[in-house]
Amino acid sequence: MSAGTTLPDQARPVLLRGVRTHWDAVRGNWVLLAPERAIALDEIGAAILAETDGETPFGEIVERLAAKYKAPPEQIATDARRFLTALIDRRMVEALP
Repeated sequence: MSAGTTLPDQARPVLLRGVRTHWDAVRGNWVLLAPERAIALDEIGAAILAETDGETPFGEIVERLAAKYKAPPEQIATDARRFLTALIDRRMVEALP
């Protein structure tokens, strides 16, 4: 996926092999770890990645997050799509068909 490409609702995002989330107790926040890279996650990023399992379609992830946080699904979809697409471009996440 390249910049400008959207993540379809039926795609199933998953962390690539060697990429994982980790609670950093020293800093008190979640971190996305990849070989030779680390990204500090805010609460929203951590929530999105907690739903990203390679089985659940993106559209269902949006529905779950919207219900959990009582937020408009359109806003969740926009933010989550932007976040996951950036991670796809950085080769930390892939979207399975």
